[in-house]
Amino acid sequence: MAVTGFRKRVVALTVLIATAVVAVLVVVSHVLLSRVTDADAHDLARTRAEAVAANVIAKGGRVVVTENGSEALDEVAWVYADGRLLDGNVPPSLVDRVGELAGSGRSQTVSAGDYLLYARKVPVDGHHVMVIVRVDLTPYETSEQRSLTLSLILGGLAILLAGGVAHLVVRRALRVVHEMAALADEWGHHEPGRRFDLGVPRDEFGELGRTLDHLLERVDNALADERRLTDEIAHELRTPLTVLRAEAQLAQLSGGSVPPEAVLGEVDRLDAAITTILRAARARTDAGTRCDLRSAARQAIAGRAVEVAIPPKVEAAVAADVVVSLLSPLLENGLRHARSRVSITARVKGEAIVVDVLDDGPGFDPAEVDRVFEAGVTGGDGYGLGLPVVRRLAASAGAEVRAIADGRGHVEVTLPAARSTA
Repeated sequence: MAVTGFRKRVVALTVLIATAVVAVLVVVSHVLLSRVTDADAHDLARTRAEAVAANVIAKGGRVVVTENGSEALDEVAWVYADGRLLDGNVPPSLVDRVGELAGSGRSQTVSAGDYLLYARKVPVDGHHVMVIVRVDLTPYETSEQRSLTLSLILGGLAILLAGGVAHLVVRRALRVVHEMAALADEWGHHEPGRRFDLGVPRDEFGELGRTLDHLLERVDNALADERRLTDEIAHELRTPLTVLRAEAQLAQLSGGSVPPEAVLGEVDRLDAAITTILRAARARTDAGTRCDLRSAARQAIAGRAVEVAIPPKVEAAVAADVVVSLLSPLLENGLRHARSRVSITARVKGEAIVVDVLDDGPGFDPAEVDRVFEAGVTGGDGYGLGLPVVRRLAASAGAEVRAIADGRGHVEVTLPAARSTA
């Protein structure tokens, strides 16, 4: 219905524009034709008057019309000499008007009903001579009316033709849209990989199809990303829950009580995992957000044996709790794999702050360095899900995290630096 409505609107607009154009052309052409016919009628009147005037002569003290000129006279031309009709027959309906022109003594043109009257003064020594001719305007008016009728008919046909062509063109152009709509209707809920695949764009609708394919690709990637997030959440929460279950079962079998430190530790770990995952899903970098990097790093260390080498007054354009959630899993990962030493350093690099989390453990395998942030990839005990969550959180906060294979445990976090307020 929407496409049909769009087609109707385009056709209606085309017809409206064509009607306006035809109307302007008809009016302009009619005005021009009217001026041309008026000019032709005046030229004919002057020609007749000049032909008659050429045969008016003075002979024996009297004004006479030669025989050749007399033949042209009748009811279309009249000669007046000294105020009286010399030759020609004036119709009764024009007697008064012709008499006025004859007595005026000057050349002029007037309209009288369906006729054009032209008076011409003829220079004859000692006499006042006027030649008056009549031109019938009926043929000219008939020609104008026929021309106007023909213009209206042709204009109407042009309007119909424009509407028909617009309908066909729009229908052909919207064929791609119909095909896209039909394909979309055929796709099921479990076919996210389908694409329109219209080929190389040949017009704007082809470009629209390609843009929608790119949009569907991004949506598909987003859905896949959300599925990975669900997997990460499930595995990340399963680890502390499994430990709690094992502690509870051990206590049940032994008949003793579970050490509160073990339970509280796993609860804290579970709480930290949930907090990190929620921040990964909700984190956004808002304008004006900043934090002191050294203070946030100390919160992430939380009293553990980690060396800190961060310059003072270094501020990142990220919320402090986001920085804590980024660094905590990395420090935990370093402490788990380190032989004896874990450190965290920071340096300013242009408009970014580079934070290095280092440990003296075996480090990352160069062949696996690009996969360490994938769920399930681990270099030791555990499920290998802390780093994937860190990567997700970093991406949502406008930061970047990567592992470096340089013979030791080395993860580099790049944070946006806060702009100076000075």
